[in-house]
Amino acid sequence: MSGESALVRDYPIERIDRDGRKSDVDRVTIEEPLEIRVGTQTLAVTMRTPGNDFELAAGFLAAEGIVSRREEIVRIEHCREVRSAEEEGNVVVVRTTAPATGAMDRARRLLLTTSSCGLCGKGSIEALHGSFPPISSGSKVDEDVLARLPDRLRDAQAAFAESGGLHGAGIFTLAGEPQVVREDVGRHNAVDKAIGTLLLAGLLPLEESILFVSGRASFEIVQKALAAGVPFVAAVSAPSSLAIDLARDSGITLVAFLRPGGFNVYSRGDRLLRPAGAR
Repeated sequence: MSGESALVRDYPIERIDRDGRKSDVDRVTIEEPLEIRVGTQTLAVTMRTPGNDFELAAGFLAAEGIVSRREEIVRIEHCREVRSAEEEGNVVVVRTTAPATGAMDRARRLLLTTSSCGLCGKGSIEALHGSFPPISSGSKVDEDVLARLPDRLRDAQAAFAESGGLHGAGIFTLAGEPQVVREDVGRHNAVDKAIGTLLLAGLLPLEESILFVSGRASFEIVQKALAAGVPFVAAVSAPSSLAIDLARDSGITLVAFLRPGGFNVYSRGDRLLRPAGAR
């Protein structure tokens, strides 16, 4: 396959192996900055893979406590008054029902108190619970469903198959069926895109869903799940200590090192159902 898509770009390279050196073409993940504005005020600038920008912005606003329902978003659009060619398509403006000043003040307070620094971990969790209550879902998931998620996510990652340079985040039903899968150079962005897609569809909170990510389970990943009401978080790689603490304090089932043959359970393992006949 050759040419350029929204997610990858062809670059001429020299490939060196045991047979020597030769000219070739490599498909590389595109990375560009995205500025997210609430009204006229800039909330954040994130490095992302272009595509699903409106969903990314909506998911980010949900995670930061600015919106929680589709009805709170009046309009999302790309800024038409850009200052340079580089800004074209890379500035998203969100209009919300809340006054921009109040929304920004709430977001800044949350951002200041939820950074993943070891000195403020306990305060970060307490601050989050001021905006997002713990999850009390009684949902259950079969362990076999979790075991199948890596293959289900990989099957849906078209751009990863081309470049190998994208994280994936999927939101699945309790039966393991994909509700939405998104890719991005940043795993946090991929989660925001997935959650934002369902927010804009009016489907939050996601009380009977599983969030599965292709990388680590960090504090921010669990925070985004909590904001969206997701009771299950699973990751291919390791969790951080703050991610575990937040999951335990928030009633979230956290699973990590999800690989063929098994996984580790860090919180709320009572929600997982053993296969029939398993020891």
